[in-house]
Amino acid sequence: MSGQLSRRDLLTRAVRAGVGVGIGLSCQGLLGSSAGALVTARRVPPKPRAPGSLPNPHLPAGTDTLPHVEHIIVLMMENHSFDNYLGVLGRGDGLRLDRTGTPLATNPDAGGTPVRAFRMPTTCQVPTRPSQAWNASHIAYDDGRNDGFVRASGRVAMGYWTPDDLPFYAGLATTFPLCDRWFSSCLSQTYPNRRFLVAGTAAGLVANGAIAAPSPAGGLIFDHLDAHGISWKNYYSNLPTAGLFLSALQDPGHVVKIDQYFVDAAAGTLPGFSIVDPDFEEQSEENPQDIHVGEQFASRVIGAAMDGPAWAKTVLIWCYDEHGGYYDHVPPPAAIAPDDIPPDIQVPPDEPGGYDRYGFRVPAVVVSPYARRNYVSRVVHDHTSILKLVETKWNLPALTYRDANADDLLDCLDFTRKPAFLKPPVLPDAPATADGAACRAGVATL
Repeated sequence: MSGQLSRRDLLTRAVRAGVGVGIGLSCQGLLGSSAGALVTARRVPPKPRAPGSLPNPHLPAGTDTLPHVEHIIVLMMENHSFDNYLGVLGRGDGLRLDRTGTPLATNPDAGGTPVRAFRMPTTCQVPTRPSQAWNASHIAYDDGRNDGFVRASGRVAMGYWTPDDLPFYAGLATTFPLCDRWFSSCLSQTYPNRRFLVAGTAAGLVANGAIAAPSPAGGLIFDHLDAHGISWKNYYSNLPTAGLFLSALQDPGHVVKIDQYFVDAAAGTLPGFSIVDPDFEEQSEENPQDIHVGEQFASRVIGAAMDGPAWAKTVLIWCYDEHGGYYDHVPPPAAIAPDDIPPDIQVPPDEPGGYDRYGFRVPAVVVSPYARRNYVSRVVHDHTSILKLVETKWNLPALTYRDANADDLLDCLDFTRKPAFLKPPVLPDAPATADGAACRAGVATL
């Protein structure tokens, strides 16, 4: 999300690498008496699931197919790539290191001089840099070479933090299932990616700053939850994700202040589906914020879920809306386009592209008593995997082609045995020294 308040005009399995492939057998007949019959394998793409399709077409919509889970919580933070936060964690597909443990990754600057990945000198971030805008993201991608980050955003794009800098997040990502193929939903900014989270599509949006819009043709996940009497809330600090769409704001009982989250978590009365939003000016971890402030907020949110009486039936997803302009070494693969709405761009001056490719990887961990121990998910996920999990639990119709064909995150969970984390694990504390005001006053530079 943009660091400029003026942009906020709101109320204060994708089938892996595209549509995937299936294997079919085709008899080619006899080649002659000495050759015999030749049977060859032919790669046949399965027909993609369509909007409106049910995860289980043999059951009525609204059927609860995952009774082990009663509460799905989404904590989506802001603007960091996998390598930027978890690249030197030592778990998952991180940065390649030399013998001294220093990352080898480089990107050339405008003059062709390589800029090597480096540890950030402070948890304060540089104002307005790096950039995750449509053009900057596509320049960074550079047709799959991932070598345009410095050209797009300057050398700060190659900065990263270590487990010593982010102890709570490091503990979270080494305890619960880490998804190292979780991509943002498109190569663009916060608002388009958060639209994917609730609508399965960006509906043409490529930038921040748009006011709340009408719902796209397939509706919002909130609409389908309402239609089947399933409870949901968007707990927000200063801006609700639900505010990206006008219809989601019509019932104020669904969009409530953040304090209520901690009350509901402590009482065991969280709804079926929750989105928890930080204060986007102080706690979201977008530049120029002190990332420790956001880490403290996230530790409180996750701790409240783990310590509450409903923990035994909870799944919480911690992730980031997009990469924030920070380097990641894994090129985003092709994705199934959500619908026929093109991005609102003009080429030139805009970089060409569409919604048929994921954005860069972001940190993502699945937190639950049913989480698999010692598990790193290599399955391709994006934000619509959250939609698919919700749709799978309650057998709800898909909103778009993207969520219809997304993976549902169930590879990270094990319902066949006693929950591995029924007793919540003890995670490291988030640093208590965070000072957002000091970051703003100091105006970090590189």
